[in-house]
Amino acid sequence: PPPFTGVWMGDSKLCAIGVHCGNYITSHGLALNCCTDLTWFDHIVPCGLEGKGVTSLSHELGQHITVSHVLEPFLNSFQEVFDCTLVSSEDPG
Repeated sequence: PPPFTGVWMGDSKLCAIGVHCGNYITSHGLALNCCTDLTWFDHIVPCGLEGKGVTSLSHELGQHITVSHVLEPFLNSFQEVFDCTLVSSEDPG
């Protein structure tokens, strides 16, 4: 829900996105909770948002979902949405 960034399931964040700029360097990234131990979030205020929770794909789907389950479909969707071709550092050449 605006103005909160990320991907939300109701009042719980499923995926965090962020950008950091400093010392003439810009970095960005995302954290998609696949099979995260959500109990760690009981000890903090996630993303500094009082009253909001955190969830995972495993919790929402009721089955164990690992990063390897979502990596290929995620990368395929990324390429489609951003009209680009991703190249792995493991690819020869």
